[in-house]
Amino acid sequence: MDYIFTLKYQLPPNEQDMDALVGRLGETGCDDALIGIGQPGRLALAFTRDASCAEEAVISALADVRKALPAATLIEATPDMVGLTDAAQIMGMSRQNMRKLMLANAATFPAPIHEGSASIWHLAEILAWMQTRGVYALTQSLVDVSKMAMQVNVAKEQQRLSEKPNVDAHVLAW
Repeated sequence: MDYIFTLKYQLPPNEQDMDALVGRLGETGCDDALIGIGQPGRLALAFTRDASCAEEAVISALADVRKALPAATLIEATPDMVGLTDAAQIMGMSRQNMRKLMLANAATFPAPIHEGSASIWHLAEILAWMQTRGVYALTQSLVDVSKMAMQVNVAKEQQRLSEKPNVDAHVLAW
């Protein structure tokens, strides 16, 4: 099955030769990714990876990138953190319809991970909520890859926080 996801990285300052970078990525198995190098110091790899499950697809892609670019820092795996517009687009509906669903089902709609003028949710949580409603057709690969992207992002943040020397253990417990 094909799994579609994107891995975004920050490149080390010494990584300036983009042709060499693209070559190394192809040699290590990232030939199934569209490589975006538009923003200086950043790299986005949009994968369409054939695997038996989403976990295998994402983990193997992370390992392939790590082989090619050991000093690159993972910024984000997507699809994960989305606004209502993004979630609506993924679901094939209008933002207004998604907002109506959220407001009409405020007690059960997933809580955002950031609430403000632009609130953000984990896509996997919205998709799981939509599945419980039983009226929206979702591809299993999207559901699975969004769960995996969320797990990667949460693990990355947990690791980043645990590396902070002044963070109290009780703060991390929340």
